[in-house]
Amino acid sequence: MPRRALIVIDVQNEYFSGKLPIEYPPTAQSLPNIVQAMKTARESGVPVVVVQHDTPPGTPVFAVGSDGWQLHPAVAAQGSDLHINKKLASSFAGTGLAQWLKEKGIDTVTVAGYMTHNCNASTILEAWHMGLAVEVLADATGSLPYENAAGSATAEEIHRAFSVVFHSNFAAVATTLEWADAVNAGRALEKDNVYLSNLRSRESLGRASSD
Repeated sequence: MPRRALIVIDVQNEYFSGKLPIEYPPTAQSLPNIVQAMKTARESGVPVVVVQHDTPPGTPVFAVGSDGWQLHPAVAAQGSDLHINKKLASSFAGTGLAQWLKEKGIDTVTVAGYMTHNCNASTILEAWHMGLAVEVLADATGSLPYENAAGSATAEEIHRAFSVVFHSNFAAVATTLEWADAVNAGRALEKDNVYLSNLRSRESLGRASSD
């Protein structure tokens, strides 16, 4: 039976009414799922970690004390077993999260919150390298679009691509409902692997038999 902790990352006003509005999945979908995951965790005895990102006062986003820095009220109202503040992307960097999880005997972390491709991804990869099993709630996370010198990508493209990559190796990607069923049943969620993920893609494109 997995010993889980739910990590709710950076559900702050900056992503709702601030300068970094999450686009996909829309927050009208992801926020209720985040709250539901927190309620499921509480009802099931799964500890909840709430993470809040800090930048210095006067910076454009997440400036400590600003409205954008504040937790979204819906998440703040749920409370937490551990509240940590971070300055880097990973929830483990410069925080006591790893030690806290070890002391609690946690072997599986479930990630919700924002953003799929940035702080979530950093936390997921670090947790995986630490030997923890990782779960990602795809409908309780989200991305925004980018354009820079390397090119451009929509929020949907970024969220989908990162979710596929996570599930191929680093984390079991599931919906909030699928996760709640697994929590209630006391079972682990299964991820895929790099070989099979690639093989299916090659087969669907008719490439596998020609190699």
